[in-house]
Amino acid sequence: MFFGTYTPKLDDKGRLFLPAKFREELAEGLVVTRGQERCLTIWSLEDFGRLTERLQQAPVTVKGTRDYVRMLFAAASQEVPDKQGRISIPPVLRQYASLDKDVVVIGSMNRIEIWDPTAWAEYSEQQEQVFADLSDEVFPGG
Repeated sequence: MFFGTYTPKLDDKGRLFLPAKFREELAEGLVVTRGQERCLTIWSLEDFGRLTERLQQAPVTVKGTRDYVRMLFAAASQEVPDKQGRISIPPVLRQYASLDKDVVVIGSMNRIEIWDPTAWAEYSEQQEQVFADLSDEVFPGG
């Protein structure tokens, strides 16, 4: 499980130092790809495999399925962290998420998201009231 908020930097080669707490679970490899709201998503190989299996069961005759699969897989990159815990973020993904040097890395249960700091601050601010309101829907009575 991934949780917490971290603020590592991308180096000049577009490499990201994974937060130390995430490195062991991702040591064998990971997939980084587009996420929603213009962030990037990092999946463990195991979880990305499960996601792939679910998508293979979805009907390719449905346009939304085809669109989602194309966007998810077209920019996906399989990476293995180096001995210092760095992974490369391909240029196409850095451009998609508007990543420069400073980034925000958040744990999001079974995945990690990488955000441009300004985009994350704006998203967080917009979602604060939604988060408060949804707690009653997600956890009724409690």
